[in-house]
Amino acid sequence: MSRRPRTDGGDGHLPDGVEPRTFDGDQRLATRGEPVYGEPVQDGWRAWDPGRSKLGALLGRGVETGFTGDDTVLYLGAASGTTVSHVADFAGPTYAVEFAPRPARDLVRVAESRPNLFPLLKDARRPETYAHVVESGVDVLFQDVATRGQGDVACRNRQFLADDGWLVATIKARSEDVTGPTEVTFGHVVETIEAEYEVVTTERMDPLHEDHLAVVARPR
Repeated sequence: MSRRPRTDGGDGHLPDGVEPRTFDGDQRLATRGEPVYGEPVQDGWRAWDPGRSKLGALLGRGVETGFTGDDTVLYLGAASGTTVSHVADFAGPTYAVEFAPRPARDLVRVAESRPNLFPLLKDARRPETYAHVVESGVDVLFQDVATRGQGDVACRNRQFLADDGWLVATIKARSEDVTGPTEVTFGHVVETIEAEYEVVTTERMDPLHEDHLAVVARPR
């Protein structure tokens, strides 16, 4: 799959459709779409809360994530739709996998105003259960699953990613090891991911997201 170049000018790390906007005197990132979680809205732009969204926090820090706008996205761990709603505001087809039925019901409501958002009540650890639905060659695989084996989840879902695609995985240390040193835990997860990906960068997400590490990688 060939990807179009960025056209966003000055903010090179931001996808098309994500812009800094001013809300009540403060500049915040924003996307255009129906509000979901009580976020401020101005002229159709909804503020993106970096405290509730790890992707929002990464973009706010200027981390290159690979999103360009109009991307095809596989989102693992969509929960009730806080972050994936922003993704669907600027991306193309967005497949949102969520395991728990309760947040998945909220996710379905979020999708009602976003025809490009496809909720899937599935387990990200078992990609064979949604392989018949998700198209191959997606541009970005975003992962935010709070479970043991987060590195394995990234590797199992490599099959959906285009060869020139991007993995953005946010790793929660306490889901892997409740008591162990976080740096050791992160090292083990990154080592697992490196079986299928070449790591581009890692970013600790404290203090907004304590004991989380973001891993940005490309397929090998």
